[in-house]
Amino acid sequence: MNDLAHQIETLNIELLKQVPEEILGAFQKSIQDLKSLNIEINSLKVGDKIPDFSLKNAVNDTITSDSILRNRKMIIAFYRGSWCPYCNLELRALQENLLRITAKNTTLVAISPQSSDNSLTLKEKHNLQFEVLTDLHNAYAKQLGITFQLQDFVIPHYQTLGINLEDFNKDQENKLPVPAVFAVNENGIIIYKFLDVNYMNRIDIEELINVL
Repeated sequence: MNDLAHQIETLNIELLKQVPEEILGAFQKSIQDLKSLNIEINSLKVGDKIPDFSLKNAVNDTITSDSILRNRKMIIAFYRGSWCPYCNLELRALQENLLRITAKNTTLVAISPQSSDNSLTLKEKHNLQFEVLTDLHNAYAKQLGITFQLQDFVIPHYQTLGINLEDFNKDQENKLPVPAVFAVNENGIIIYKFLDVNYMNRIDIEELINVL
């Protein structure tokens, strides 16, 4: 078991102790419903060209895919938001391997629908040394086919846990990206994809680095 998988296993054990059974059951039903949407199949695939982006970073500077892909590869890690403990574990694992990633002539960026100020807080809290970008209203994630509407029955459970997406995303859409990681070559062609609607399942960092 890799380090990230071990950390997730530990988190799952802790959440089973702390989160009410009713809420955990609602989360599982949400995941099962999402599986029926076939997002994994319908989203962009290895071999497809990734759309260009122009997004604001944590300090409101504009970052473009064109500027990154000048003779470099790129990893895009989509995460749900700083409120998601699984996303935080994955981003920290990527940070811990950042030197190995950059040694492969690759730039890492993370993208979520949350506002720049929330991204800045996340970046500072976890000392992330890569760009954390804001995808307003999930506009870019929609182009990749990886967004979903959070179901009405699960929203109150999020709020019970103190997660109000309106506060994080500055909109009332209650839409999120499926946690996903894409690696693309210098021409913007996808060479690696990990996507799983079960947000508890995350990438194998070694597998990611080996394809670069």
